[in-house]
Amino acid sequence: MGYYKADLRDIEFNLNELLKVQDWKEFGLEENDVKGIIAEYSKYVENEVFPTREPSDHVGVRHVAGKVIVPEVLHGVTRSFYDNGWFALGLPADIGGTPVPEALYVACMSLATGANCAWTMYPGLSRAALNVVNLKGDEFMRTHIVPRMMEGKWGGTMCLTEPNAGSDVGALRSTAQPLGSGRYAIKGTKIFISSGESDLYENNIHLVLARTPGAEAGTKGISLFVVPRFKINSDGTLGGSNNVVCSKIEHKMGIHASATCELQFGQDSQTEGWLIGEEFHGMETMFIMMNEARLYCGLQGEAQANLAYMMAEKYTRERAQFGKEIILHPDVRRNLLRMRAMSRGMRALCLYTANLFNKAHHDPKQEALISLLTPICKAYCSEQGFNVSSAALQAHGGYGYCTEYGVEQFVRDTQIAMIYEGTNGIQAIDFVMRKILKDGGKTLSALSQEMIASVQGLDDAKFKREKDLFGKVLLSAQSVMQQISGYAKNNQYNLILQNCTDFLTFASQMVIAWRLLDSAVLSDQKLAGSTPEDRKYYESKITDFKVYCSQYLIHNLSIAKTISDFTEDMTTLEI
Repeated sequence: MGYYKADLRDIEFNLNELLKVQDWKEFGLEENDVKGIIAEYSKYVENEVFPTREPSDHVGVRHVAGKVIVPEVLHGVTRSFYDNGWFALGLPADIGGTPVPEALYVACMSLATGANCAWTMYPGLSRAALNVVNLKGDEFMRTHIVPRMMEGKWGGTMCLTEPNAGSDVGALRSTAQPLGSGRYAIKGTKIFISSGESDLYENNIHLVLARTPGAEAGTKGISLFVVPRFKINSDGTLGGSNNVVCSKIEHKMGIHASATCELQFGQDSQTEGWLIGEEFHGMETMFIMMNEARLYCGLQGEAQANLAYMMAEKYTRERAQFGKEIILHPDVRRNLLRMRAMSRGMRALCLYTANLFNKAHHDPKQEALISLLTPICKAYCSEQGFNVSSAALQAHGGYGYCTEYGVEQFVRDTQIAMIYEGTNGIQAIDFVMRKILKDGGKTLSALSQEMIASVQGLDDAKFKREKDLFGKVLLSAQSVMQQISGYAKNNQYNLILQNCTDFLTFASQMVIAWRLLDSAVLSDQKLAGSTPEDRKYYESKITDFKVYCSQYLIHNLSIAKTISDFTEDMTTLEI
């Protein structure tokens, strides 16, 4: 079934030494408290979550007599997850949560996601839906829905996609007819709904996008509704069926234990829902959940990449060929160093981004940076999570292709993160068109200035090669942005759109290299007087930065040349 081991030292370094999350005084945590929570969470994941990974994938989800049955092994871990208070981690105290710095919560969620990605989607989506209900719901919702979701009795989903409205959400056809007293009759079909139905929860709270009468076309005419699977009585108790029917489940390449459902609303009899947020502001309200889900998609790649790397490292230390352990063979060692640099780089990016959520509470200007980094986390980490998983499989050789070591499951499970919650192509368009051009490049420019300051501070004697390379990359970034801005001024939008994915990759590799740079500089400062064990770790952080620059950041120069040299509109070329 594979092997679970968390790189707790690297997680602690990011949280306590680099980000210093213990300095968020409102949480009252010391450095040892942070270490303790991570250690206890990792033990829980090792003992409770990871053992469910292989059997739940093997059994999968079943659709029986209109009900969705999840693998039996998931019932126990779901119950213990809520009972042990792990679901409450990072949620507000006034609803029964345990507030902690966001980066600490994300680090914990990463451990669980690596151990069983498919299972974590049930509490993960429930948490995201809970946040929307708690922030935007009325008194009835906060009084009767939130507590039951906190207890784990009720789950949650988000329902956007329809048969003719995938990435183009504005084309959806689901309707909401007013019934009076704040109630609406919901009718429509939603597809690809993760955790859309299961026997893990007594009730599911669906957040459904639909149109009210007279709504204009496109996303501006969409509203958001709370639609429970079973009706909720005025005293908060469960009522009868609300006519939300799972008509089928999808049979997928991976995440077999996650129920991906087609849901029918109001087909045979009336389905009732309540408006949440303002009418016609459904997308705005749903984005509270979608932004969380998109960061979580990136985390799926980061989490599985890190565990896949740990499995590969262990296997290559034990497997001998040609008279020595295969980790000693140059090509194998090169690939392991590449995997570690990428995996740790993604972790550094995700935790840095998560920490910005706490900064934004004190400085709202940080919201723009969060918006800029979210598509990078989602798209780049999901893509590289797949690549690292594939490399981990390769390190296992023929055994990796078999199920014995559990590494092939990472390849199957990580692929989907590049597709759902907005395909990576959509993320790239959002990144360039909305987060850069619409912003006038202000946020990207401010981030670039931080990178420039970090690069200029590098010690020439220790990091000259990396400093020179980073300087060239930053100059090429300015050149590419001038070119893209020129396309925008001339209304040559096809030339922008065909380069969005390349530029997102360019920016992603630049940002991760920067995060590894700061880690390397701090580690270099801490070498003097460190214990032998710490010294080995700090030296590995310097290696991560050097390897990432030589193996990944260097490609930014060719990406920039591709964008600058190919200036034909690809939509005019024959296929």
